[in-house]
Amino acid sequence: MTKSTFNGVIDYNGIFISCFQTEDSKCFHAMPDHALFYMYSGQQKIIDNGQEVDIYPGECAFIRRDRRIMFHKNAKDGEPYKGISMTFKRSILREFYKGLNPSEMPQDITAPKGNLHKIEIRPDITSLFQSLTPYFDADIKPTDEMIKLKLHEGIFALLNTNKSYFPLLFDFTTPWKIDILEYMNENYMYDLTLKEMAHYTGRSLATFKRDFAKISELTPQKWLISKRLRVAYEKIQKENAKASDIYMEVGFKNLSHFYTAYKREFGTQPGK
Repeated sequence: MTKSTFNGVIDYNGIFISCFQTEDSKCFHAMPDHALFYMYSGQQKIIDNGQEVDIYPGECAFIRRDRRIMFHKNAKDGEPYKGISMTFKRSILREFYKGLNPSEMPQDITAPKGNLHKIEIRPDITSLFQSLTPYFDADIKPTDEMIKLKLHEGIFALLNTNKSYFPLLFDFTTPWKIDILEYMNENYMYDLTLKEMAHYTGRSLATFKRDFAKISELTPQKWLISKRLRVAYEKIQKENAKASDIYMEVGFKNLSHFYTAYKREFGTQPGK
């Protein structure tokens, strides 16, 4: 493997190279597209709505689209975290689908249940990601043609792993609208943009704003802050939780900001 000089994440138009030399990383990612993750070194824990999958060097996992996922990226045994992910946008999947022979399409197959799948180790998966090893050198950038070729190779590898991925990958239907308040009550703690909230509830941005105005006098951003503060209040008053322990859990990034917002909402500091 070439020496990796960068620290962070590089996006090559849908293929993400990640390297953390020393420190561990914990983060949320919005996944509007299907994604395939592979570990070179270190360790990664992927968490989706209570389901946890540990990924070790040489292992791979698939996440279906429209998910909000937590990642723990850790160095292990003296090796830095190094991983790579492929995201399969609908445009790539449509292009791939058009090139398929109808006789290659399996019939009467049901898409796999669940949103997070660990993929069995196979030679085609291993060789695909090992061929991307040189791009851990930040000075070497793949061409757009190479990126498209590797993404197509990734789709082939998934389909060869399990035929049930056919109906999952090539479902191009528009998502149905889901209840906005139900979604926001389940996901208030995440750092979602308006565009992401609209997408995950099956709406355009304009439709989301219009539908939200029908159910609340607050803006979506103010509703989220109010919700986070109410949950924090319950935890502090009824569970004797400390502000420093729960402010990130309920969706605040900064403890000072949390204290200010809490006092503005309730007229007192947390715990008083």
